[in-house]
Amino acid sequence: MAANASLAALYRPQTFAEVVGQDMVKSILSRAAREDRVAPAYLLSGTRGVGKTTIARIFAKALNCEHAPTGEPCNECEACRRITQGNFVDVVEIDGASNRGIDDIRRLRDAVGYAPLEGRYKVFIIDEAHMLTKEAFNALLKTLEEPPARVTFIMATTEQHKFPVTIVSRCQHFVFRQIPEATLEAHICDILQREGRPFEKEAAHLIARRAAGSVRDSMSLLGQVLALGCAPDEPLTAKQAREVLGLAGQEVMDRLLDALAGQDAAAIAVLVRELLAQGADMGFFLRELCGLWRNLFLIKQAGRDAAKELDMPESEQERLLSMASRFSLTYIHAAWQMTLDSQRRILTSLEPSAGLELLLLNLAMLPRLLPLEELEPIVAPASGIVTPQGSAPLSGGATGSSPAASASSASSAQSAAPRPAAAPVASPAPSSVPSESPAPVQSAPSPSFVRSSPASASVPSPVSASAAASSPVAATARESAPAPAAEPAPQPAPEPAPHLTEAPKPAETRAPVSRRPSAAWKDVPVDPSLTWDTFLDACRDNHDIPLPMLRQVTGEVRGDWLVLQALSQVIGQQLQRPEKLRVLESLAASWAGRPLQIAFRPPQRIVRTEAELKEEVQSHPVIKKFQDAYDARLVRCTPINR
Repeated sequence: MAANASLAALYRPQTFAEVVGQDMVKSILSRAAREDRVAPAYLLSGTRGVGKTTIARIFAKALNCEHAPTGEPCNECEACRRITQGNFVDVVEIDGASNRGIDDIRRLRDAVGYAPLEGRYKVFIIDEAHMLTKEAFNALLKTLEEPPARVTFIMATTEQHKFPVTIVSRCQHFVFRQIPEATLEAHICDILQREGRPFEKEAAHLIARRAAGSVRDSMSLLGQVLALGCAPDEPLTAKQAREVLGLAGQEVMDRLLDALAGQDAAAIAVLVRELLAQGADMGFFLRELCGLWRNLFLIKQAGRDAAKELDMPESEQERLLSMASRFSLTYIHAAWQMTLDSQRRILTSLEPSAGLELLLLNLAMLPRLLPLEELEPIVAPASGIVTPQGSAPLSGGATGSSPAASASSASSAQSAAPRPAAAPVASPAPSSVPSESPAPVQSAPSPSFVRSSPASASVPSPVSASAAASSPVAATARESAPAPAAEPAPQPAPEPAPHLTEAPKPAETRAPVSRRPSAAWKDVPVDPSLTWDTFLDACRDNHDIPLPMLRQVTGEVRGDWLVLQALSQVIGQQLQRPEKLRVLESLAASWAGRPLQIAFRPPQRIVRTEAELKEEVQSHPVIKKFQDAYDARLVRCTPINR
């Protein structure tokens, strides 16, 4: 081996047993070579540096070894030595990136037709095979499916998704996994011992974490550390590994958590500046930070039982237990989520250092921006916003809307349809509701804020809800889900406002028709002989009430009562108008064969005006703190149509 060979080439495995990991693939190929049952084509896919090309070469040696058929090459015969050196005529290794055209594949097909000259099998190894063109793949199809005797293809790739399905179906496909961190660390320690270099185990652990499951990357990093970090007679330390590889040490994480716990923005700015000055690997720093939040979350959730499962020294367990006690479980979870979500955005940003600083500042200010201790007991359902009867109102103490808001609701309930918005503010947890009074579903308010200032007080500039949703406050609020509670049971639906061109009617004629169910029908059983579907069938020829409107209502007969429940407040108000009630009574009497009184349950969906929603949302303590923190003003609250 050349004197300037890298550690990856110097210690490249020469047998299946020496390969790190990939036990399933090794056992299958070794058995195929031992039993001389070789497939026409193999496809080896996986991330970089996990042994694809190495195993392909070992398999080629096992097939052509002088002691074949055998499960392991001897590495002593002439064929094994020449394959290792790369000058065996029957083992052809092709670079798919530089031989990707159809002319190259045609030459390969011509070579396939010749019988092996020196060995038992002619083996074609195509590395980075995904680089072949579509025409080249098509030219290779027939050869892969039915190659001549004693010929096999081995294709290695890091991007299996680029392969045509017709190629994959003609190959035995083996997926190579990333090497576990513990296995990679043991391999690095073995290489250091074979090199005769003293080392700290923590240094090998850092290199294994930085390699991210790639054996070749670990060898490259180890060679870099040995070349630049210490003299040949000096031990390899964790401090040297961190300095060479640009990794943040334990003291950096301790300083970061101190700054986050103290909400010290200045300390975070200094810390980021020092990391950049040291040339720290930003991607590895974010990975380490995610790992730290994960460990803190598990320890905070399960205590010492989780610490024992983290496979770390006792001193490190005590350190994490002490750190976890400084933060709430909800904060750790939110910080972990924010760090995970920000990794790709930071690393692909035009200003990654600014993105990292913003993330850390958001983590520091998170307790101020979002009162987690108030939101933690509340759980938000994933579906629509349900406001059960008997739950607390949004304002915390108010039991209804203001008179002005109620008047606004009476004048615009019929004409104002809910408008879609980006996201609801929150969702309360469901509670038990009696069967006679199902829980109404209300439209979710979506508030918009503007920053208050003397200069802009007269002309507010609303901020979109989507912009607010991208902030860490909105992101964590959606997960923690603070819930505006529902109003009490809805009041009788008022009569819609008259058209502006009509003359004002007397008060008694404009009063809403009261069709609330009395207690008389509640104890009466439902009449199963008169179903709502048969009522709809009887109303098909009716022209006074459209059938689609009646399909938005459910009903049942209880004695002399026809009890109706509309899906929405607007439909219920329409049906309670005097002329509609007379038509309903006439249709019901004709259908049932006797007079029936009409009663209405509360509608399933309550539609409220923007003024009512705005007043209710603005009184919520979380919204108040948000306004105080940002000097903002609530300018609009748009309901979401559910």
